[in-house]
Amino acid sequence: MLVIFDLDGTLLNTIADLAAATNHALEQAGYPTHAPEAYPYFVGNGVRKLLERVLPEDARTTANIDRMMTFFKSYYDVHMTDLTRPYPGIEDLLHKLRENEISVAVASNKYQLAVERLIHHFFPSVEWAAIEGQKEGVPVKPDPSIVFEILSKCPTPKSQVLYAGDSGVDMDTAHRAGVTSVGVTWGFRPVHELTEHFADAIAHKADNILEIASDIRNNTPEWPS
Repeated sequence: MLVIFDLDGTLLNTIADLAAATNHALEQAGYPTHAPEAYPYFVGNGVRKLLERVLPEDARTTANIDRMMTFFKSYYDVHMTDLTRPYPGIEDLLHKLRENEISVAVASNKYQLAVERLIHHFFPSVEWAAIEGQKEGVPVKPDPSIVFEILSKCPTPKSQVLYAGDSGVDMDTAHRAGVTSVGVTWGFRPVHELTEHFADAIAHKADNILEIASDIRNNTPEWPS
């Protein structure tokens, strides 16, 4: 049994540090910034798409996004843990899953170096089957390539894989990969987005994921909604 987690909005509340880094990049590039509360709807498809979304429409060129990426990374690489915190119950959940011999992995659209640093910083005692972020030349979610990469490192029947995320992008990723999806309600996007993207189950608290994973392993699905 394997549970694959999205990172931002699922394991970690990263929105304040993402907003700070993006606003820093906008300031450095000479563009208007955005209120922190706007950022949950800018994120979800990787940093490049985030930077594209925050720029004025007439400034969304490849050159501008490349320039913004340099400013973003120089700030975020230093400040990514300033305000970021795990969601309530997540650390206990990860340990309970491992105690029950359920493997855990991460699938994120954030660039690989940042994903590794965040995971090792906040969850240093967790044994991870795979930690996968965005890599050059590999399409971002909802393309399912990242799930297949994880399965190559942790071979598991798809019927025994649960994918947990907080957005429609995550639900689409799970369905394209042919694995069960659970949408978490504590993240960046509203519940209706999860249901509109056909989440197989809904988790309102971290322990719900353990319950759902156990049901899948025992083939007795009675999932919260």
